[in-house]
Amino acid sequence: MTRSLARPTASEAAPRVRVDPRLVAVAGSLCIAFSPIFIALADVSPGTATFFRCALALPILAPLALLEWRRRRRVVARVGNRPLVLLAGGALLGLDMTLWAESVRAVGAGVSTVVVNAQVVILPLLAFLVLGERVRRTFVLAVPVMLVGVALAGGLAGGSDAVSAPAPVRGTVTALVAAVAYAGYLLFVRLGAGPGQRFTPVAIATVGAAVTSFVVGSFWQGVDLAPGWPALGWLITLAIVGQVIGWVLIASALPRLASSTGASILLLQPVGAVLLGALVLGERPGVLQLLGCAVVLGAVAVAARTRAAPPPEPAGEPAVSDEPTDASRA
Repeated sequence: MTRSLARPTASEAAPRVRVDPRLVAVAGSLCIAFSPIFIALADVSPGTATFFRCALALPILAPLALLEWRRRRRVVARVGNRPLVLLAGGALLGLDMTLWAESVRAVGAGVSTVVVNAQVVILPLLAFLVLGERVRRTFVLAVPVMLVGVALAGGLAGGSDAVSAPAPVRGTVTALVAAVAYAGYLLFVRLGAGPGQRFTPVAIATVGAAVTSFVVGSFWQGVDLAPGWPALGWLITLAIVGQVIGWVLIASALPRLASSTGASILLLQPVGAVLLGALVLGERPGVLQLLGCAVVLGAVAVAARTRAAPPPEPAGEPAVSDEPTDASRA
């Protein structure tokens, strides 16, 4: 009886350790929850914050996208990729992040992040109008509830004593428009991304977002290409933690989670932003604002759990399970 002299492979020598995807998703959500905090601490114009957030993230995202393309080029060549669609989506992403940065200054990091997550409700409505996807009755009922929560969070009820922000109404409206733009971005990514792609769509979209934020910011409050320290330090941190690490963690975890579980974990982003805004920035939303935030989060949770199932895959084509979740915040 002979003994095999072949050396064990790395996978045989050391068993692969798999981290619970729920913990990975929680870590990613918390990274993104810090994004509005970094924006507020940088204290720069909305265009400056968004442009640097995208431009500083590209040196990290571009190599990851190139490696992904090399691994999956056969699949991409067969199915087809639409970079122009992704660039158009990136333009909406740049508009979203620029408006969101302004909302952070106007209504606070916590409230703005809660309101902008209304995109979870807006995206299925856009998909219904553009693609004809069906929505369920419970989802339709969640829409007016969410609007009531947005009105409360923005201080439209209770008078000026109910809020503690420089321009709550303007900030809430800006965040709501940003949510519409972000929902449009997600719709374009759905149409333009190839199967199984994670880094390539966001890298291409980030290019479009950088261009849009620079153009829009140049005409609106300006873009400071030399913000100086410590603003530049906070912008670097925003790009690495919020734009790269948070997104990569979420993109790697969501395909291994049930959609309802992933959507619930992603709600940590707005909740975490409210808590971090209070702890780091000293934000103190009024009682009605906090009630409005709770109503918005409840409506978002219902919408995320009751979205209509996607249409069945055509025969002979594999289903794609790692598509970005609609609730994720870029």
